[in-house]
Amino acid sequence: MNTRIAIIGAGIMGADHGDIISKELPGAKLQVVCDAFEERATALAKACGDADVSTDPYSVIARKDVDAVIVASPDHTHAELVMACIEHNKPVLCEKPLAPTAAESLKIIKAEVACTKQMVQIGFMRRFDQSYREMKSVLDNNVIGQPLMMHNFHRNVETPAADFTADMAITNSAPHEFDVARFILGSEYKFISSFSPKGGNDKVGPVFMVLETQAGQLVNIEINNNASYGYDVRGELIGEKGAVSLNSPTYTTLDLKLSKSTQYAQDWRARYREAYRRQNNDFLHFVQTGEFSKIASNSWDGYCANVTAEAGVKALATSERVAIEYAQMPALYK
Repeated sequence: MNTRIAIIGAGIMGADHGDIISKELPGAKLQVVCDAFEERATALAKACGDADVSTDPYSVIARKDVDAVIVASPDHTHAELVMACIEHNKPVLCEKPLAPTAAESLKIIKAEVACTKQMVQIGFMRRFDQSYREMKSVLDNNVIGQPLMMHNFHRNVETPAADFTADMAITNSAPHEFDVARFILGSEYKFISSFSPKGGNDKVGPVFMVLETQAGQLVNIEINNNASYGYDVRGELIGEKGAVSLNSPTYTTLDLKLSKSTQYAQDWRARYREAYRRQNNDFLHFVQTGEFSKIASNSWDGYCANVTAEAGVKALATSERVAIEYAQMPALYK
């Protein structure tokens, strides 16, 4: 019998999840598409088969013919929807962020701990990306020795909204880097410093962050949401004996008029399509077996990203080096 999955949120991310479920996830069935705009939910349901349509997420979560839920709705709705999934004993894959604040994430953790089992997977899909997986393998197999530094940059063509701010670059864009660097290094953060250079126009400038881990490594992260030229994510891990860098897939190179060129993607979807498929496959395995993925992010990881982002915003506002302080990790996540 297929695992019946409901998607809440039929925007860009919801549509991608629906496409993966309907085309690339054997053993899964898209049961319901829910969105505040019925016509958008209907369009996605038709594109992915014969799924039901709803505008009421809480009734969808309560349905007996829904085995699991993917939350891809606007960020501010995530926490309440995840809590509803926990209350109805429904495994949930929630796009980042888990919640708008660390305090709200802790409430989710408390509810999950009360259930005595993990129920929430967070959509930090970069852990499943082949380039990051190979980087982690190089480190884990001691190929480059002890890690010293990790450089990251994350560039988008332009900000997703006119009111996008430097703080939002830290809370909305940077959590992917916060999580994957922490995952690869295997160490928690201790301090963060944040900077934002001023450009010659009214666009939001880049944000540059330096994080210090509890193990003494340095991690720098550049977020530039107005890079103009294309979507571009790069990273380099420096060890005592060598270094390893991420490579983005390049399918063609144009040689023309004494020049060589490649094309950048418009956004993240093509770059991480396979990572999303792997992530969703691990989520399906979790739903079917109860075995939580050893790679996937959980509620605690979502909380840690919140804490780091909040400290980063404070560092940007105060121009100070800010301590990153976590609550005690419950045994459920160890």
